[in-house]
Amino acid sequence: MKKQLLLFAFSALALTSCKDDDLQAYEMDIMKGDWKEVKTEVISGKDNKTVLDTKTPEGCNVKNTLFFRTDFYVSYTAYVGTGADCQAAAKNEGTYTYDADNKNLGIKFKGTESEDAGETESMDYRVDILTNQQLRLAQKFGNFDVDGDKIPDITYITYKR
Repeated sequence: MKKQLLLFAFSALALTSCKDDDLQAYEMDIMKGDWKEVKTEVISGKDNKTVLDTKTPEGCNVKNTLFFRTDFYVSYTAYVGTGADCQAAAKNEGTYTYDADNKNLGIKFKGTESEDAGETESMDYRVDILTNQQLRLAQKFGNFDVDGDKIPDITYITYKR
């Protein structure tokens, strides 16, 4: 009986101490690299299912790239041009924060300062989907009521590798 009790206590201790403390590092490792925007959707804030608007990048915008490193560096490169003649027009660099438990992603690009405080403004997102091939972010700023139901609708941005 004592052996069973000891085995049970040890098993309970092992199971409770197996919390994945490296979840943030693991998810940041998945997040690192280049991501191309493939779709922006506005989804009803009322049911979080009804798609109200969808936009896909066209022309040189399909080359726009969001890039993450595991040292909290982030960049966004925008392309312009006509036809096959696309040129990098702007590259914004900055830092990001990531909370794996709450799936909160904050991005601060250099040069985007708040007029009031003179501080760098953070763009906050909720990571909705994160896999090796897909990153879907829910915008936590700048959302407004598109369908007139007095509930702010949510903008989702989908990226692929």
